[in-house]
Amino acid sequence: MSDVRLPAVREYLLALQDRICTALAAEDGAAAFVEDIWERPAEGPGLQGGGRSCVLADGAVFEQAGVNFSDVRGARLPPAASAARPELAGRGFAALGVSLVVHPLNPYVPTSHMNVRCFVAEKPGEAPVWWFGGGFDLTPYYGFEEDCVHWHRSAQAACAPFGDTHYPRFKRWCDEYFFLKHRNEPRGIGGLFFDDYAEGGFERAFAFMRSVGDAYLAAYLPIVRRRRATPYGEREREFQLYRRGRYVEFNLVWDRGTLFGLQSGGRTESILMSLPPRVRWRYGWQPEPGSAEARLYEVFLTPRDWAAGA
Repeated sequence: MSDVRLPAVREYLLALQDRICTALAAEDGAAAFVEDIWERPAEGPGLQGGGRSCVLADGAVFEQAGVNFSDVRGARLPPAASAARPELAGRGFAALGVSLVVHPLNPYVPTSHMNVRCFVAEKPGEAPVWWFGGGFDLTPYYGFEEDCVHWHRSAQAACAPFGDTHYPRFKRWCDEYFFLKHRNEPRGIGGLFFDDYAEGGFERAFAFMRSVGDAYLAAYLPIVRRRRATPYGEREREFQLYRRGRYVEFNLVWDRGTLFGLQSGGRTESILMSLPPRVRWRYGWQPEPGSAEARLYEVFLTPRDWAAGA
């Protein structure tokens, strides 16, 4: 395991969490993050390790923002982490990551998600297997072409130092992953998603994970600043709460990160902090033809080459 530098990964992830929390709190200007440090005992069965959960609630810009760091170990890799690599089933593991979801108050500001993580799977008598994963994606309620172009060009720029194929490959994977099969619709406009990533050796793969993590704030905050003061009323707020229902459905039914946390006996409060504080479902609802709500479905909730321009 000499080439696997988990202390360096841990140091980077904690610093990334600090940077993101500081920037989001400054952007909100009215609310602060509450820090919750938690730890699982080293003795006994189940998940061990700990983490730091930071949550901002009821702010002027962000209704809720959760930024979670975790560093955990377990005796057996859960099915959600080994489904794509069944040969690793049953191995012990270490997992470190930062995951965040930001739910803004103004319906014209999109929800955003980012996650970067490192896994090491070990088995006595065999070499450890390590990989990185992560990405970021955007979920607008009212779409703006310039926001989508900016988001995807930021994703493209994060991938550029690592070759021309990374962005189209991981953009496509994101479109496929953040898709509600039971609704036959995307969760949002996508971005990047990668997993089981070990290309070029540990240092290069670690550098790619850092590039994705470092790109998040520059991708998201300009969009927040453009839309945070847009006037809205009850109609827009109701639509935002309705569309947040799709976010809940995806995270509880399809998201591998949520399933990994629950299957491994992780900390429920931290796992479910991605869920919005307010949400509603409306039976059989359909947007009015020609409305801004209908335009979200017709123009934005379909995969497009946003980096090429609106």
